[in-house]
Amino acid sequence: MAYRILVTGGAGFIGSNLIYYLLDSAEADLGISIERVVTLDKLTYAGNPENLEGLAGDGRHRMVQGDICDANLVSALLKEEQINSVIHLAAESHVDRSIDASSEFIQTNVVGTHTMLNTAMQWANMGEADFRFLHVSTDEVYGALGADDPAFSEVSAYAPNSPYSASKAGSDHLARAWFHTYGFPVIITNCSNNYGPRQFPEKLVPLMIQKLCLGKKLPIYGDGSNVRDWLYVEDHCRALVLALVKGAPGEAYNVGGKCELSNLAVAKTLITVVAEMVDSVDAQNPEEWIEFVTDRPGHDWRYAIDFSKINRELQWEPKESFVSGLKKTVQWYLANQSWISRIEDGSYRGERLGLGD
Repeated sequence: MAYRILVTGGAGFIGSNLIYYLLDSAEADLGISIERVVTLDKLTYAGNPENLEGLAGDGRHRMVQGDICDANLVSALLKEEQINSVIHLAAESHVDRSIDASSEFIQTNVVGTHTMLNTAMQWANMGEADFRFLHVSTDEVYGALGADDPAFSEVSAYAPNSPYSASKAGSDHLARAWFHTYGFPVIITNCSNNYGPRQFPEKLVPLMIQKLCLGKKLPIYGDGSNVRDWLYVEDHCRALVLALVKGAPGEAYNVGGKCELSNLAVAKTLITVVAEMVDSVDAQNPEEWIEFVTDRPGHDWRYAIDFSKINRELQWEPKESFVSGLKKTVQWYLANQSWISRIEDGSYRGERLGLGD
């Protein structure tokens, strides 16, 4: 079929990379037809319309500013654009912010997902027999692992430890319930830590890149031993579209980078990569660039993803190694310093106000 896709949160980090992938590469990669992609984004602090400026001349794409909790808006968009697929990415996602402002996470991640599921199901029941709903989530819903524990699989018990991961766990349970109770064709993905172009600078990798460029030390929580599985964002986008097109309704698929690294190892690797491109960064003594800071409350020690199911059933695996993906990421940030500057001085939010506020 010709896909007419609504992407929630499409002006954010993963969402914008996904939309470029859908419109630039997905048809050739998967042999599918992408007829229309509609972005719905509230444009909160992490949503940036500049992320989609490269699509200004592509008539297949439409950007709509709006809230996923607004059922009337979502319903109108589904009908007007004759949407037959939803990729639901919109979420509050920063753990530190969830500790300070948990209600925003419950509202967006739980109430917003409930609104999307209900509204999309009503539209699908009006005659969209081939409708699909992809709910995008995180590995953090599974809690934390010890050093010798096996990686998270799709049957791992949920044990969220932060307000953010608890809100995403709640949204996952809603998505699962809509399939089992109503037969609504929901597919769930849970991914590991993403990195790549257009990631908001509060996140670990872009934050460290910018600090190195400014000659500042890299803040590392605790002793830097916390372990994460790192996934290049375009590899994730390929997995999302595969899950949407070929995944089985009612199933969940874990998406990981096959790249477990401690935060300290990430920092040292990043110092080496940046030093190859920035003359002012010397990688001879990486410890001199690192500053350990007080750990955050409830900091999960280790995440790891077993992605054998999506590999076996959908033939997906990551293409990028951490170093190759990191080099692409650093190159993008170095080439887009004005993008970072407008975020740092807040002017990107001023541009946002011209979009209909």
